[in-house]
Amino acid sequence: MNEAEPITLACLDLAGTTVADDDTVHTAFAEAIAALGIVSGTAAYDRAVARFRDSRGASKLGVFRSLFDEARAQAAHLAFERSYADLVDRRGLHPVPGADDALLRLRDAGVRVCLLTGFSRSTQARVIDALGWWDRADLTLCPEDVPRGRPWPDLVLSAALRLGVDDVRHIAVCGDTANDMLAGRRSGASIVAGVLTGAHDRDRLLTAGATHVLPSIASFPTLVLPTPLPAEHG
Repeated sequence: MNEAEPITLACLDLAGTTVADDDTVHTAFAEAIAALGIVSGTAAYDRAVARFRDSRGASKLGVFRSLFDEARAQAAHLAFERSYADLVDRRGLHPVPGADDALLRLRDAGVRVCLLTGFSRSTQARVIDALGWWDRADLTLCPEDVPRGRPWPDLVLSAALRLGVDDVRHIAVCGDTANDMLAGRRSGASIVAGVLTGAHDRDRLLTAGATHVLPSIASFPTLVLPTPLPAEHG
């Protein structure tokens, strides 16, 4: 990290980045489109899943709008929300290993944390409730809070405005999807780190503009926090 541009805000994605996904989002999507009669083994299903995979990180409602007319998109999104909530109830939810410690390290170092998502506000709240993370973040934002969701930079820039960041170069973004990387780069953040615990692989993250690719969020604090000076011995 450039010591002349200290990181004061970390914008971190939820599912696949700080929260272990375990295919929960994909399963909820498949159940949602099944409710509209689009089932596995059909060409329509294959097209919808390909679109979903390509759009990971974006607004979930936006993904359904890219597939269906407004009425069906709203119905599919509602089915997705219900399915995801049911899966969380049945399977539970847990952080990516090292995520909780990473959040604590960032906050302890004075870095403000914003948790971002493509989920709706109600689903985002359910996730944070399940993990007990309300005291881990200074701010939480979802697509309902901004004019445009990812890959546009609105979520990151809104976090910067709300938390009083002086310079976008003081922002670090971390996510697991190409849309996370695009949003981070478009915001002007100096660090846009991809992690390999979620939807997209190293090549996809780098192609989308990742400045760094990390094994997981556990490595993120070491990337963005100043390296302590070695102790002097005299």
